[in-house]
Amino acid sequence: MAKKTFMDPHDVPTIPGTEGWEKLYPYQYQFSNDDPERAAFESSQIWYYDGLHYPEPHFPFDIMWDEAWSLALSQYNTRHIIIPPAMGIDHRIVNGYVYITPVGIADPEVIQKRIPLFMERAGYYYKNWDKLYENWEKKVKALIGELEAINFTDLPEIEDISVVTEGKGVGSGYLLLKKYDDLINMGLLNWQYHFEFLNLGYAAYVTFINTCNQIFPGVPIATLTKMVSGIDVVMYRPDAELIRLAKLALDTGIDQLVLKPLKSAELMNELAKIPAGKEWLAELEKSRYPWFHISTGTGWYHHHISWNDNLDIPFDSIKMHINSIKEGKEVGRPTEKLIKERDKIVEEYRKLIKTDDDREAFEQVLGVARTVFPYVEDHLFYIEHWFHSIFWGKIRQIGQILQNAGFIENANEDIWFMRRDEIKQALWDYSTAWATGVKARGPSYWPKQITWRKGVYEKFKEWSPPPALGVPPDVVTEPFTIVLWGVTTDVLSEWLKGDDAGGDQNILKGSPGSSGVVEGRARVLKNVEELADLKEGEILVATTTSPSWAPAFVKIAGAITDVGGPMCHAAIVCREYGLPTVVGTGKGTRLIKTGDLIRLDGDTGIVEILERVNK
Repeated sequence: MAKKTFMDPHDVPTIPGTEGWEKLYPYQYQFSNDDPERAAFESSQIWYYDGLHYPEPHFPFDIMWDEAWSLALSQYNTRHIIIPPAMGIDHRIVNGYVYITPVGIADPEVIQKRIPLFMERAGYYYKNWDKLYENWEKKVKALIGELEAINFTDLPEIEDISVVTEGKGVGSGYLLLKKYDDLINMGLLNWQYHFEFLNLGYAAYVTFINTCNQIFPGVPIATLTKMVSGIDVVMYRPDAELIRLAKLALDTGIDQLVLKPLKSAELMNELAKIPAGKEWLAELEKSRYPWFHISTGTGWYHHHISWNDNLDIPFDSIKMHINSIKEGKEVGRPTEKLIKERDKIVEEYRKLIKTDDDREAFEQVLGVARTVFPYVEDHLFYIEHWFHSIFWGKIRQIGQILQNAGFIENANEDIWFMRRDEIKQALWDYSTAWATGVKARGPSYWPKQITWRKGVYEKFKEWSPPPALGVPPDVVTEPFTIVLWGVTTDVLSEWLKGDDAGGDQNILKGSPGSSGVVEGRARVLKNVEELADLKEGEILVATTTSPSWAPAFVKIAGAITDVGGPMCHAAIVCREYGLPTVVGTGKGTRLIKTGDLIRLDGDTGIVEILERVNK
């Protein structure tokens, strides 16, 4: 019997009306039809849709971050830390959606040769983690400072006299082009920093899980994840700031004013009229920088704006916290409870250890896992949220220049439909036309291009990307694929069956994300704006969850996501808030409807639809 496979990646049909879509993205992202060797490799691999990071199709500019991590993650695996069985992760794009495949090493001899290199290099990081991490934080903050300082404005009608009197010898056109390069390089450098520790963090998790499975055969993954819970990290600080402001509003007696159904600008004007309100606004300003530089989504898309971009969003959350506190609810993370449960579980398992060698191994891997835990979450705030939020604003400044010059019609919308190399070429066109005093070609070229690209993008959004392409392996062994993306042998088997393969469509299988069993009505959400629709006791169902959604967690009974494994960010966030969660169901948002009565088991990864609103 022939092995069942997914569609060959070269056979995915083009969506009618999008012919030529490939020009929106880098050429190396296309599946090959002009290189038999490369094409054979592509057809032999398993490619899975990276919905963990990208629940939407890619804008031509925004794919920059995917390019950045394609380089950074793989180089650290392959050239820096030398992960013994794993090279990098290869990337392709189909109809606007990114597919990835882990590149492993099959030859045992090669793996053995890499082990001493890994032990030396990774060992140095693990032994000096705190010192190196402190240095990392300084580097990232310095880079953010550089980013803040760079700004873009229209080229001047005439250069300032200082270019003559100070003998500068360079013009504004050159400086604009250079600054654009500097900006893009800052973004790429930011992602080099992103992976300095991250692969080691996940490697420590995987080692912890594998070691515990050897010492305690059959130990549930939900139990292991509890052993590294309850550790304070920067990523939860934005929500903590909202809670602080909510409590301050109550303490100073301005809570009724804050709760008025006003937009943030109107509310701030009202607050500024009274002394207590002025004091509260001063505290708000302290919180905003940097803690409101948090994206409303994953931070990977330009339209995932930050709280600072729209203060209505954090104000809604502050109001939510004020109401919760008034109702006597515990807001924020139940840290003490998590730590108590964590320590109890660890002590119970310590008693089961039979040999000194196993005891030493357990203590070592547990200690390392807890040491690396903060970075695995903290880097999110620094990189995807703080840095990205500011970076998008700088690109919008460039968009305004191109809008003023007639290259594009809308600075906030159109520039994202240009690749980063195309923006550089447009700036050349703009600068040389400015220098020579002739009409640039951009105004006659780009508006038509962008109109067409917008139409293509809308068709991409209507397409449902298949979860995988190519040939599944007999057994999924690549550790990051399992713990981060949640792609396991069983998951691939479920995907191969498809939605219409019979069986019980009321049972969904995912990965245990956060422990606990709960029943409730479903609330299927697509974005942060819909959080306001959440009702008390509902179960949130989403493609993935974001740390910026945390204020709503006090309302819900549990969470279900389409993507992710037990160590993905959504699972970690939900654990830290004590929220029963199943991640990586693959099709939760498609099969579950708002209002359905469902039961989720965060220990087994099973979701059951008990009653459908529309039968």
